[in-house]
Amino acid sequence: MKIGLLYVEGALPAFENFGGLPTHIVKKNGLVNGRKAHKVLDGFIIPGGSIIESQSINNTIKQEIKKLDNQGAFILGICSGFQILAKKTDIGRKSPCPIEREGLGLLDVSFNPLISNDRVEAEIVDNSFLTRRIIGQRITGFHCHTYGKIEGDAPPVFFSYVRRMDYQDNPQRILSGVRNDDGNVVGTMVHASLDENKPLVNNILEFIGANEKDTQDIHSANKKLLRTIKNEIGVATNIFVRSPKQMSQNSGESSRLKKQKGFLKVLMITSTGSYSGKTFITTGIVGSLRKKGYRVCVLKVGPDIRDIVPSLYLNKEKMEVFSSIKIGGLGWENLENVIKALRERNYDIVLIEGVMSIFTGMLNEKTPFSSAEIAKAANIPVILVSACNKGGIETAAVDIVGHIQMMDKMGIKTSGVILNKVYNKDISKVASSYIHENTNVEFVGEIPKIKITDRGNIPEVEIRLEEFCLNAIKTVENYLDVEMLVKLADRTNFTGYLSYETILEIFK
Repeated sequence: MKIGLLYVEGALPAFENFGGLPTHIVKKNGLVNGRKAHKVLDGFIIPGGSIIESQSINNTIKQEIKKLDNQGAFILGICSGFQILAKKTDIGRKSPCPIEREGLGLLDVSFNPLISNDRVEAEIVDNSFLTRRIIGQRITGFHCHTYGKIEGDAPPVFFSYVRRMDYQDNPQRILSGVRNDDGNVVGTMVHASLDENKPLVNNILEFIGANEKDTQDIHSANKKLLRTIKNEIGVATNIFVRSPKQMSQNSGESSRLKKQKGFLKVLMITSTGSYSGKTFITTGIVGSLRKKGYRVCVLKVGPDIRDIVPSLYLNKEKMEVFSSIKIGGLGWENLENVIKALRERNYDIVLIEGVMSIFTGMLNEKTPFSSAEIAKAANIPVILVSACNKGGIETAAVDIVGHIQMMDKMGIKTSGVILNKVYNKDISKVASSYIHENTNVEFVGEIPKIKITDRGNIPEVEIRLEEFCLNAIKTVENYLDVEMLVKLADRTNFTGYLSYETILEIFK
C-alpha cells in the first residue's frame, strides 16, 4: 500500500513523523514511480510549512489532490496543508489590508491571522476516516501557526484547548480541525497528532484496509523514505548532506565523530535586541553545518517555536517536546529536563536561539525569564548578535561591550559576537577593534546588510521558507567561519538558576 507525502518548496516533510505512515513522496510533477499519484496512492498527507505563502502548489498537484478526493482516498492536511485544502487564507498579518491566498476549497473554511504555539490537548467531536469510534476522546500535539483562526461551515472534528493566543494569556477552546461531508478529507492544526496518538494511526490503517503485513510493509517503506528525505538540505534544493566517508577525509571533522553518547556541545545565539537577525543567522549556521554532515539540534528559548521552523526545514529534524525551553512558565519544557533529553540523543552540536535581547525579562520576579538566565544556569557559551542598521555600527559596538560586561558580572561566557547588517567596512573595522580591546571574546564576525524583501522573510509575519533558508545559508557561508563556531561550543551541565535577589544585586 502507498501513502503519499507532499514534497514541494515550503513543505516540512520531517517536522513530524506522521505516525510512520508515508511511503512515497509526491513532488511537483504529481508522480509516484512514474505514474500519476491518484492512480497508485491509498491516501495523501499534506504537511505544514509555508506552502500557502510560498505558493508552491501547482495545477498538476491540485488536480491530483482533487482526483484522490473523488476516488474517496483519505487526504489529511496539517496546518499549512490544512490551509491548502480550505477556501482561502488571509496572510496579511501586520498589513493594512488582507492578503489572500486561494486554496482548493475541499474544506468549507477560511483562515485569518491567529498565532498559537502551545502544546495542546484537542477534543474529538465528530466522525471521519481519522476519528472513527473515538469521538469524545482527547488527543495531544502542538500548535505552530500564524494564521490559525478558522471560519466556515465545514463539520468540526477537533477543538483545541490553548492557554495563549497572539502573545497573550487567553485560555480558550478553539476550532482546530474540520472534515468534508464524506469524511475522507480532514484538516487539522494539531501537529504530531499521528505521532502521539496511536488510535488515529490505527483508524487510517483500517480505512485503507491494511492488514498486519501491510502495516509492516508501510513502516518498512517509511524508514527508507525518511533516509531519502533527510539526505537533502531543505526541499527540492539539490543540496545534499555529506556522507560519513566524505567527512572522515577531513581530520578536523573526523575527530568529532568519536564523541561519546551524552557528550553535549552547546552554543546559544542571542542578541542585544529584537530584529537583530538571530533567526536568519541561526538558520544559516544550521544549514551550513548540516551540509558538512553535522547532526544539529536547534532549540528556542521561550514559547515562540516558529523562529526555529526555518532551521528545521533545512535540518530535517522534527519538532520535539524539548525544542522549546520554558521561561517564566512560558514554553514547553524546563531546562533541566531539556538537557537530560538531549543527553539521550546523538547530536554533534546543539544550537539554542535566544529570545529578544539576552536580558529581556531578567528583572521579572518569575525566574528564569530571560536568555541570560538560561545561559547561566547551564554554562552555555554565547554568541551575541547586534544589528547595525538602526543605531549605526558605533552604537552596536558600544551596546555589545556593555552587554558583555554585564554578562561577565553574571558569570556568562561570551565566546563571540556578530555585527549584523554592516554597511561600512572601514567603520566596522574600528568597531571590531574596540570590541576586542574591551572584552575577552574569541571571535568577532561581520555580516553585511543583505537585501531581502520585507514580507516573506519574517517568521512571525509571513515566510517563504526556501527563499529565507537558502539566503541564510549563502550569507553565513560567505561571511562566517562555521567551524570556528563549532569550536566555540562547549559542554553543558545544569547548575541551577540565579535567584531574583542575586540578579537585583548584579544590577546594583
